Amino acid sequence: MKLNEKNELILQVAELLRQMIPVEDVAPAKVENKPLMPELLTIKECAALIPGLSEHTVRQLVKRGEVAYMRSGAGERGKILVYKSSLLKYPGEIG
Repeated sequence: MKLNEKNELILQVAELLRQMIPVEDVAPAKVENKPLMPELLTIKECAALIPGLSEHTVRQLVKRGEVAYMRSGAGERGKILVYKSSLLKYPGEIG
């Protein structure tokens, strides 16, 4: 299916939904200033974010489970990505 065919299909579905749901029945969406996805940082980005924090220290925090993280890729060789909110909330000497 080509892009213009997909766009036309989306427009048709949107029109059918608009006909099924009267506009006055739809409550306005509340927009919050929160990202939809949590922000993930590499080890290097973590160290750059907080003055005096080394990459080694970030790795130690991850190893001890003191900050939330995930691995992208397979196994223990996958890239470590730290949740920015977890790093900023860490109660230690950083931040």
